[in-house]
Amino acid sequence: MKLDYWRYDLKLKHTFTISRSSRDVVPVVLLKFEKDNIVAFGEASPNARYNETRDSVEQFFKKIEVEEISDPFKLEHINEYLDSLAPHNASAKAAIDIAMHDWIAKKLGIPLYKFFGGEKRKAPLSTFTIGIDTPEAMIEKVKEASNYPVLKIKVGLANDEEIIRAVRSVTDKPLRVDANEGWKSKEEALDRINWLATQNVEFIEQPMPAEQLDDTRWLRERVKIPVIADEALAYHDIGTLSTAYDGINIKLQKNGGLLKSRKLVYTARAHGMRIMLGCMIESSVGISAAAHLSPLVDWNDLDGNVLISNDPYRGALNEDGKIILSDEPGLGVKPLIPTTDS
Repeated sequence: MKLDYWRYDLKLKHTFTISRSSRDVVPVVLLKFEKDNIVAFGEASPNARYNETRDSVEQFFKKIEVEEISDPFKLEHINEYLDSLAPHNASAKAAIDIAMHDWIAKKLGIPLYKFFGGEKRKAPLSTFTIGIDTPEAMIEKVKEASNYPVLKIKVGLANDEEIIRAVRSVTDKPLRVDANEGWKSKEEALDRINWLATQNVEFIEQPMPAEQLDDTRWLRERVKIPVIADEALAYHDIGTLSTAYDGINIKLQKNGGLLKSRKLVYTARAHGMRIMLGCMIESSVGISAAAHLSPLVDWNDLDGNVLISNDPYRGALNEDGKIILSDEPGLGVKPLIPTTDS
């Protein structure tokens, strides 16, 4: 039995800008767990918004006693053990949890979606995400994404309307808009959303800061398109969120892995909420893990591996927005480069 992990830099095809930051490279930690001649894979893509770094992921991994995760079938015990080591650290915990699921499904000889009781034909189409840029650059990015049927547009800065007009100058496809907490007042958010509602926008994701729940509740009562929680999901329970949002964006890296995310799906359904499955910038390990859960949700935003130029794995495919799950046991991912800790 062995647990290895190593650093890897995911290189973005384009500078990726949201309302609070820009990135060209995303540092991740890749992981493999070996037992009974079965090799399973995991990935942590830490995000500063949730107070994680690559260093914090590695520090968390160093605390793990491998004997405590020696039986991957004991998923509840393993998750409880990981939570006992330290609070938060969601992406580090997700990496372990993903590897445990990969190992279980490989041991059973089935693809992971079958372990979840899903049907791969039910996986929703994925959006293609376009980060904030100049209007001219946005137009070129939209043209590059011409094969994708639904686009996700990042907003949250002063030139939001200019950006959307530029996008609309070259496409009439449905749009999903993500402000990443960029609108700080409820009045500003109301004005932006009312205008976006005239632009064939399907829903608005995280319009205001996560802690402004009362303002979001006020906003939701006054807009005509759904409001989806993303960052807020890390700080409020589903029951509380259901009073202010129409749906949630579940990300394995934000929520601690597949076991916890699957529980969130069922809890959100019980509260009448709709569900999007999202991602960070991740390799095909993290994206494939989420993709196997996707037949259980309403919307997909699983393009993190499509946005990078040096994916070290091949796994679930995103063919022009259509998620194609592998029928290989486990996640169905194959290394494209040696999986070493060098």
